[in-house]
Amino acid sequence: MSTQTPDRLGPFEWTELDRRAVDTARLLAADAVQKVGNGHPGTAMSLAPVAYTLFQKAMRHDPADPEWTGRDRFVLSPGHTSLTLYTQLFLSGYELELDDLKAFRTQGSKTPGHPEYGHTAGVETTTGPLGQGVANAVGMAMAARYERGLFDPEAPEGTSPFDHTIWAIVSDGDLQEGVSAEASSLAGHQKLGNLVLVYDDNHISIEGDTATAFSEDVLKRYEAYGWQIRRIEPKENGDVDVKALYEALAAAKAETGRPSIIAMRTIIAWPAPNAQNTEASHGSALGTDEIAATKRLLGFDPEQSFIVEDEVLAHTRAALDRGAEAHTAWDKQLAEWRADNPERSELLDRIVAGRLPEGWEQALPVFEAGTKVATRAASGKVLQAIGPVLPELWGGSADLAGSNNTTIDKSSSFLPKGNPLPEADPYGRTVHFGIREFSMAAEMNGIALHGNTRIYGGTFLVFSDYMRNAVRMSALMQLPVTYVWTHDSIGLGEDGPTHQPVEHLASLRAIPGLNIVRPADANETAIAWREILHRGSVKPAPHGLALTRQGVPTYEADELAAKGGYVRAEASGETPDVILIATGSEVHLAVEAREQLEAEGVATRVVSMPSVEWFEEQSPEYRDSVLPPAVKARVAVEAGIGLTWYRFVGDAGRIVSLEHFGASADAGVLFAEFGFTADNVAAEARAALHSVQGLAAARA
Repeated sequence: MSTQTPDRLGPFEWTELDRRAVDTARLLAADAVQKVGNGHPGTAMSLAPVAYTLFQKAMRHDPADPEWTGRDRFVLSPGHTSLTLYTQLFLSGYELELDDLKAFRTQGSKTPGHPEYGHTAGVETTTGPLGQGVANAVGMAMAARYERGLFDPEAPEGTSPFDHTIWAIVSDGDLQEGVSAEASSLAGHQKLGNLVLVYDDNHISIEGDTATAFSEDVLKRYEAYGWQIRRIEPKENGDVDVKALYEALAAAKAETGRPSIIAMRTIIAWPAPNAQNTEASHGSALGTDEIAATKRLLGFDPEQSFIVEDEVLAHTRAALDRGAEAHTAWDKQLAEWRADNPERSELLDRIVAGRLPEGWEQALPVFEAGTKVATRAASGKVLQAIGPVLPELWGGSADLAGSNNTTIDKSSSFLPKGNPLPEADPYGRTVHFGIREFSMAAEMNGIALHGNTRIYGGTFLVFSDYMRNAVRMSALMQLPVTYVWTHDSIGLGEDGPTHQPVEHLASLRAIPGLNIVRPADANETAIAWREILHRGSVKPAPHGLALTRQGVPTYEADELAAKGGYVRAEASGETPDVILIATGSEVHLAVEAREQLEAEGVATRVVSMPSVEWFEEQSPEYRDSVLPPAVKARVAVEAGIGLTWYRFVGDAGRIVSLEHFGASADAGVLFAEFGFTADNVAAEARAALHSVQGLAAARA
């Protein structure tokens, strides 16, 4: 029976079967890479005792229920060493079997080159781009604290069913990436005592010894961040000292007032006699002779591959029994909590089921037509209105909350005990990510992966460039995170071209699975938030809201905005002569241009298209009803590059776009200077009509 409890580890135990299981994992990694002919065997071999100790001795998890709410989380930040994780999932009794390891890095296998969330049971996050796993782990630790605040804030430390630990293995490469520094700084500031990093300090990178580029004292840096630091040395033979490691893990788990990092000097590819401590072993198969020599050294048959002895597998799969035991104890603890907290119990059930509360949409504001409201301001009013009815919704900004309008509750900041600010609350609604856009996005991914809350984060649209790879990971994992990107065009004015996004909308729309929403006015903004939150419950995906700094006219709300594109203003005739397609702050220009054209007898339809991605999900019949194929005269209007719009306007169409950087001037001056006026939109519509007539004449 396990002596481990939620707040501490039991006494260290290590047997000959444990040693044999670790060596089995080392050789499975070597064999898997050798079989496919490519991969990263060295780190998986040297980290085998570390991952084994975590999965078999330290972590609270249930291989039979990988989604168990009460589980600890594990992040393998150096995703290239995916076999470090796969071998432990196999040995522990998750859904992987030996044939899955044999199929490593092959089409359709459960063991792709890098761990992929949603593809393999037990994989908590997709890793590969170095550094982001650290930020994912920080986000998970933040989410665990907020979750505790939602459901069990009064419980003494270590006694709640919602207390758990986030464990992560990180590498030299992870800690060289700036995103890990951003995230680690925030973790120290937030005093995330539920977070433990195990640092594989193996001194090897692709170009050789890390002395080529990395010489700082990592632990001193983390000590300055506010972390508990600890270093363990290898045994005399170069292997990991598992007893010292376990003691360090136990001390880290016991430290609840700050995050912990354990630096561990390892020798890559240990104990391979010739490949160990070489950069070649990082990313290349060891070769049959070297693997055979390693097997002899460890007491395995060199003529056999993928050796897993029955007694070893029986020993490691006792993790299933320990997991069931821990799960049963947690279920009892949760039942007691439910009895004492019936309302919070109902909230937990609703959130776990992915349901939004009945009638929550009634809290959404409706904005008066005819007024002028910046869509960023409208978004802020939406958040403040729905915050009280959606307690799981939380978020903030990368130090731009006043500009992004991302504050739900000014009196409640997500800050740890001991923070001197009066609004500090360890379970607060408003997150201060600091000027760390990249890690903000990666932390948001970790928060979403952890589950049971809904996260958003804001900055200026131009700074989405800083965030891009984490945004891509949001899309790759289809996570329901919401990016609030404000100051979405040259309309931000005097701050000039460094802050004026031009290429960004088209660039972000190029990311598969990311939905960009650029609402035309305040009411479209409210509908956009409603649709985003609804989709998060039924069709998870990341969304980016692109919002104006400047005020724009408000129109009557139209529910069809949730379809991504709809008829904002209809043509006077049965069939339009020309269609004007616009997004965001340019919709009102299209509406004004329509008035000119209609006065000239040109039947003109205005289509507002807040989300290209939502529109393209609609049925062909609906899309054709909005953009009739027979109407060839079309103009698209958007204050950014026109790349998105060629497929919508066709050969005869025109695009009013911005194909160069902006300038520092008043927004109105810039819009006029660069052709974003009703007059110019109307002129382009006439040109499109002329082109259509010319093409028709040529065909005749």
